[in-house]
Amino acid sequence: MNIQTKTTIPFNKPFSTGKEIKYIREALQSGKISGDGNFTKKCNALFKEKFGFENVLLTTSCTDALEMAAILLDIKEGDEVIMPSFTFVSTANAFVLRGAKIVFADSNLHNPNIDAFQLENLITDKTKAIVVVHYSGIACDMDKILEIADKYGIFVVEDAAQAINSFYKNKPLGSFGCLATFSFHETKNISSGEGGMLAINNKKFINRAEIIREKGTNRSSFFRGEINKYSWVDIGSSFLPSDITAAFLLAQLESLDTIQQKRNLIWKTYYQELISLEASGAIILPKIDDFATNNGHIFYILCAHEEERSALISFLKINGIMATFHYLSLHKSQFYATKHDGRLLPNSDRYSDSLLRLPLYCTLQKKQILFICKLIRDFYKNKKM
Repeated sequence: MNIQTKTTIPFNKPFSTGKEIKYIREALQSGKISGDGNFTKKCNALFKEKFGFENVLLTTSCTDALEMAAILLDIKEGDEVIMPSFTFVSTANAFVLRGAKIVFADSNLHNPNIDAFQLENLITDKTKAIVVVHYSGIACDMDKILEIADKYGIFVVEDAAQAINSFYKNKPLGSFGCLATFSFHETKNISSGEGGMLAINNKKFINRAEIIREKGTNRSSFFRGEINKYSWVDIGSSFLPSDITAAFLLAQLESLDTIQQKRNLIWKTYYQELISLEASGAIILPKIDDFATNNGHIFYILCAHEEERSALISFLKINGIMATFHYLSLHKSQFYATKHDGRLLPNSDRYSDSLLRLPLYCTLQKKQILFICKLIRDFYKNKKM
């Protein structure tokens, strides 16, 4: 085998549609490049038209959108918020900043999404919200989650950072919770480098969301001519991105279907090439419920244990392939370990220890995928010898 010492296939490579620079130039020529310009309005209109969200607000990140959600829900000291432990720190941080106690739920046995059937046991009279994370763009069991939330009068927030253009029973993710958040980080299916969005599905949050996003002022109403002057009326921060960011995002959004097709083809090629390893018991491949669609955001495999995964990562790196693990269970993080209630979350820990993400980006070529899969097969073949 030709052993390479330099990375030739990165984990991620940002995709350009070819229109990004054109749109950015148009934004510059318009004379308005701060937030809520023409390109922001175009993005908002396309998101609402395509996915049916009641309203959307672009933000500087998904983290900011989550922080807005926590403010909109009036999360206060002592409130409890249920969420999966297997998620990025931003999911929890947004609510911790408002004083909430995070109650971590375990993942499903068959995929990293929150186990909807254990939620009811975690609810107390202090529970204010359930935050679900659609890991790798695969839908959580929204019927069960909403049934429980409705029974106890609890808000549902969707962390749909990875879930653009994914669906649950033909309805787009991000349209189930009263609020939903999306990411347009460079690793996501469509990107603006950094960026995010808050989708608002309950009309009562629309006006206040605009205020919170504009530093707690009613500035947006002023620019629409609804009031004669604007003032500071609520808490908030500067959560809106520049119109240059929105110009970049619009080019990506207009090519969303093409991007999805490319990513799904890559995902399917990985699956077909590695299914023999799953059949032999060497690895476990992603499982997608019948109610969910796949947006090709992440392709992962599950190794037997952490040591095997580390060895495979090293083997791939030596051969020029960058693969990576994902989240550390938040209930075992340095910050939250002493705050967790002590419950064991074995599925979350299993994904933390064994999940390995493979390179996936639009320009990844089939011959590169075949090379990666051959290396993985060689690794397990040599492991048996």
